[in-house]
Amino acid sequence: MLENNLAQPFTDAVLIVDDVPDNLSMLHDALDEAGYMVLVATNGESALQRARQGLAKVILLDAMMPGMDGFEVCRRLKADFTTQHIPVIFMTGLTESEHVVAAFDAGGTDYVTKPIKPAEVLARIASHLQRARATDQARTALDAFGQASVAITLHDGILVWQTPLARQMLQTFFGEPGKMAPPPLLNWLQETIAVPASLEELAPFTVVSDAKRLIVSISAQTDENEWLLMLREESDTAQMDALMTAFKLTQREAEVLYWVVRGKTSRDIGDILGASPRTINKHLERVFEKLGVETRTAAAAKAIDKMRAVSHQRADVSR
Repeated sequence: MLENNLAQPFTDAVLIVDDVPDNLSMLHDALDEAGYMVLVATNGESALQRARQGLAKVILLDAMMPGMDGFEVCRRLKADFTTQHIPVIFMTGLTESEHVVAAFDAGGTDYVTKPIKPAEVLARIASHLQRARATDQARTALDAFGQASVAITLHDGILVWQTPLARQMLQTFFGEPGKMAPPPLLNWLQETIAVPASLEELAPFTVVSDAKRLIVSISAQTDENEWLLMLREESDTAQMDALMTAFKLTQREAEVLYWVVRGKTSRDIGDILGASPRTINKHLERVFEKLGVETRTAAAAKAIDKMRAVSHQRADVSR
């Protein structure tokens, strides 16, 4: 029996990709005995199919296989939104240093050399599973709370993972996202990180599209070269809705208050909303009453404080 303290729950599945039966047999027995669910593929196409099923937590991938080699398999895994987050451990020959470089270039996470030592493989798998499990937990929590977040590797700009809401926002402001972060976003991240400062002091990245604004802030460094970003979309409509909820205003009152915050006069607001200045002033009287203020300046200040408080609450939830 292979003794080790690295056994994992049976729900942790490892996909082994190798075209040599003896290698598959040896690795299968070692992983099975350690308590893993073992998945097997003998070529590149079947490896991609098994990975897309969503069971594998780690992939052990032979570098050299006939047909589609391991490097191409890894590139395709990392280009696919459904599989790009799975750690890939390459298996390569001891003297094939160029293969090691190619493995990392293709998106590999780690490598082990042949002849394969089961104890070493188990140790590497356990290490990457622990990290993947922590990332999965964070990702699940962010998904559950409807947070828009992405994780980006700083040196190459790869989108390690993204929540569904973040993917939707990136598509809205930058077009269909691939496996790479949009260049403007990556450039901002690299330039911002280069300046020593606390996360709270770092200025956010803002993109404006029509009446919408995408605001991106740095939330945390999750790995040596990986950063978690939080995305927030703002629009005139969303801010009006927030004011309406916060102060129990009617929709028209919220619209008037919003444009007061933006520095518009009653005549300006009337032109925007298609109403007379007198009507706008009537709405303002009711707004003043609900906010407990007497002037436009006081109403604007109170509205701004409320919107900032809501924004900070969202930021605290996302951290």
